Amino acid sequence: MKRIAVTGAAGRVGTLLRPLLRAHGEHIRLIDLQEPAGLSENETFARADLTKLDEATVALKDIDGVVHLAGIASGIDMNAILHANVLGTYNLYEAARTNRVQRVVYASSNHATGFYPRGEIISPLDPMRPDSPYGLSKCWGELVAGLYYDTAGIRSLSIRIGNAGTYPNSERSIAIWISARDLAQLVRIGLTHPLIAATVVYGVSDTDEKWWDNDLATRLGYRPQDRPRDHARIEQGSEGPVALAFQGGGFCEINHDGKIRMRNAEGLAQSREAAE
Repeated sequence: MKRIAVTGAAGRVGTLLRPLLRAHGEHIRLIDLQEPAGLSENETFARADLTKLDEATVALKDIDGVVHLAGIASGIDMNAILHANVLGTYNLYEAARTNRVQRVVYASSNHATGFYPRGEIISPLDPMRPDSPYGLSKCWGELVAGLYYDTAGIRSLSIRIGNAGTYPNSERSIAIWISARDLAQLVRIGLTHPLIAATVVYGVSDTDEKWWDNDLATRLGYRPQDRPRDHARIEQGSEGPVALAFQGGGFCEINHDGKIRMRNAEGLAQSREAAE
């Protein structure tokens, strides 16, 4: 696509993706509250608060596709999450509709399904099981993407990003890590693939620890180039029993009473329950 906007461009993931995306767009508009450093010749900056619809609408003028990275990535401040992740994402899509933007790549998260047990292989077709207020906000964003495809024809690829750190630093992150170039590959698929409607995939590199069935991403042409274990730098740390039980790790411990409960696909309790 010729004119691409990146929201949250000054953030960690935006900073990693920028050099990989600007080679594939004629013009990149970087949207954030603070100006990113080191703008290239085909990058411009637009300061905008996405919780304000008028600012979001101006920021997306004359844009073909959006990579939506903006939002709060941690914490349990529900008021802040409601503004940044919920209202901000809704405004982003409404601004896209007003400006006739064709595509959105939405940075969802593995925390939208974080309460699935480790070792259970799930796909984007399985029900959402958010592990935190943050994960809940990502479920909302995926549903907003579906609404705006059905009502306005905006095509979205929601990428449930695993761990997009510079390198995997724990056994959990080895299972879910995605390199910058693999994430950029998924972003390009989201901006260009003709069969995308309101599509959800997992953002993970070529890991041996299979938690997610990512067959849909493969069918869309995704071919990860990096293996997490090849880049790992394991750091000292420990996870509690709740974090170790579920794919969402430490996010599952937020407001958790410490009792590990399992349920099957129908939502019925399984035999395993306990652990004070």
